Amino acid sequence: MATTAQDVRKIALSLPDSSEKLAWGMPTFRVGGKNGKIFVSLADDDTSIGVKCPKEDRAELIGAEPEKFFIREGHDDNYAWLRVRLAAVEDVGELRSILVDSWLQAAPKRLVAAHPELAPATD
Repeated sequence: MATTAQDVRKIALSLPDSSEKLAWGMPTFRVGGKNGKIFVSLADDDTSIGVKCPKEDRAELIGAEPEKFFIREGHDDNYAWLRVRLAAVEDVGELRSILVDSWLQAAPKRLVAAHPELAPATD
């Protein structure tokens, strides 16, 4: 079953110290209050999201799953962001993993340290 903008909103707002704020005419979700760092934004048409992603990891993700991951040429080139097509996300579990990963990159270190349950499992 495809994930939806409502799934994004529900998961994003469930993460610690997260809030929603309209920016550039679209919903953005921030960590650290209304003026905190953006960790996810919804596209105008609610079919995709933008999430934090280290630039060095983007090509591998896009190469492995081009139907799911992409960048907007000329817009995302210089930023540590990746786009995700919601229809290609397997389920809300995968969506949650994507959003948590983005939240971890944007959240202040003290907040990440206070929520070890969100840290990725280490071997």
